[in-house]
Amino acid sequence: MPRQEAPSDCRASSDEMGAGAGGAEAHFVFVPLMFQGHLIPTVDAALMLAAHGALASVVVTPYYAGRVRRTVELAMRRLSAGSPGVRVVELPLDCAGVGLPDEADDIDKIPQGLGKNYFRALALQREPLERHLRAGAQPYPTCIVGDFCLPWTQELAASLGVPRVVFFSMCAFCVLCQHNVERFNSYAGVADDGVPVVVPDLGEKRIEVTRAQAPGFFAFPGWEDYAEAVERSVAEADGVVMNTFSEMEQEFVAGYSAARGMKVWTIGPVSLYHRHTVTLTARGQTTAIDADECLRWLDDKDPNSVVYVSFGSIVHTDPKQVVELGLGLESSGHPFIWVIKNDELYGEAVRQFLKELEARVAGRGLLVRGWAPQVLILSHPAAGAFVTHCGWNSMLEAVTAGLPVVTWPHFSDQFLNEKMAVELLRIGVSVGVSEPLIFQVKKKDIVVGRAVVEKAVRSIMDGGEDAEQRRKKARALADEATATLQEGGSSYSNLLDLINSFKIVVT
Repeated sequence: MPRQEAPSDCRASSDEMGAGAGGAEAHFVFVPLMFQGHLIPTVDAALMLAAHGALASVVVTPYYAGRVRRTVELAMRRLSAGSPGVRVVELPLDCAGVGLPDEADDIDKIPQGLGKNYFRALALQREPLERHLRAGAQPYPTCIVGDFCLPWTQELAASLGVPRVVFFSMCAFCVLCQHNVERFNSYAGVADDGVPVVVPDLGEKRIEVTRAQAPGFFAFPGWEDYAEAVERSVAEADGVVMNTFSEMEQEFVAGYSAARGMKVWTIGPVSLYHRHTVTLTARGQTTAIDADECLRWLDDKDPNSVVYVSFGSIVHTDPKQVVELGLGLESSGHPFIWVIKNDELYGEAVRQFLKELEARVAGRGLLVRGWAPQVLILSHPAAGAFVTHCGWNSMLEAVTAGLPVVTWPHFSDQFLNEKMAVELLRIGVSVGVSEPLIFQVKKKDIVVGRAVVEKAVRSIMDGGEDAEQRRKKARALADEATATLQEGGSSYSNLLDLINSFKIVVT
C-alpha cells in the first residue's frame, strides 16, 4: 500500500478511552518498539504515570492497537474519575514503502533478513507523528519517552522543542555492564567470542562476560550505523526511565547514572500495576487458554509445586530442543505448565511427540500452545519456579512473584540477566547455555539435554539448603518489589519526581 499520512482520528478520543486531559500538567508521549517485551512494559509504565496524575499517550501501529486499547480500557477502570488517563495513538506502518509485506506490522511475520526494513518503516512514522502531536495533542506534549531502540525519537523531541527520556525495559545491571564493556573497549585484542573478560568499573563486583554474551546492542553485521545512532541518541537524552527498582540494584542504578552523566528514574516493577485477573489476562496477546481454566488447574495443585516454563514472545524453540525439554520435564516428576509458541510450525514428528507427552502427563503437565497469562500463573500460590529465557520482563515478573528461576538465556541482554539472577541475586540455577541460541552470526546446533533439564528442575524444586536459600531470597525480593511502589518506596517517589520534572511550566 502507498505511504499514508496519519489520519485526523489516528488516536482514540479521550471519551473512547474513558478519560480526558483533565487538569494534566504533564503529558508523556510513549513511543515503544512493537516487540512484546518492549510494548507491554511501556503500556504498564504509561498506566503507572496516569495513576499518579499525568496524561500519557502511547503510539502504536494498527496490528497492536486493539490489544493496547483492551488493556488500557480495563486498567483505567482503576483510575479516579478525574485522572487524565491514557490515550492510544494509532499510526499506520508503511510496510510496502520499505519493501515489506503488508502483514509485517505483526513482527512474527517479518520475513527473515528484513529486520532493518522494519526499523526503517518505524522511523518513517516520525513526521506524521510530529504533525499529529502539533495539531491534535491537547495539552501539548511535555516529554517524549522513546524506546532506546528508536533513535529517531530524539529528532522528534528536538523538533517539537520538548525533552526526551529513554525507556529501557531492562535492568540497570545489564545496561551498565554493556556500557562499561564498550566504553572501556574490553574486547580489544580478544579474538575469540567465547573468551571471557571482566566487566570494568563495577566496584567490588567481579562479573565476566564474553563477546557472544554481551556483544552490544544491534551488534549484527550491517547494523553498525544503526548501533551508532542508538548510542548517540541515548547519550543525548534528558534522562533514562527503567523498569526496575533501586532496592534491588541500587549500586548499578547509581553506576549507570554516573557513567552516563544523567538522571535515572527507576519506576518498576511496572507489571505490579495489574493486580486483578481481568487486567492480568489482558496484557499482551489474546491468551490461548481461558484464565478461569488455568486457575482451576492451578487450584488443584499443592503450594509451590508447579514449574512454569516459557521462553517469551520471540523464541521459537528448535525441534530437537522441544523433545529434550519435554522429556526432561516429564522425568523431573514435578507438575508443570509449558508454554509452546507456534507449535503449528513444527513438523509432524514433533507435534506427535507433544500429543503423546500430553497424554502421559495428563493432570500433572499442562501444555499451552500460544500466549499464556504469565503474571497470573506466576502469582498463583501453586507456582514454585520459573524456567525462563531470562528476558527482563519475565525475570522481573518472577521476582515480584517471589519465585526462584531456572535460567536458559537465548540472546541479547538475557545472558547478563542470568548473571544478575544467579551470581548477584542468587535466586537462579543455570542450565549452562553460554552462547546465543538464536540470531547467531555463525549457525550452531546447541541443545540442552533432557538430563540437564531434569537436574536443573530438581535442584530448584526438591528442597535442600541451597534451594531453600534461593526461595528465601526470592521471597524477600518480592516483598521489596511490593514496597517500592508504595508511598515511601523508591519507585513511588521516582514516579512523582518524573512527573514533576516534566510538568508544563506556567509563567
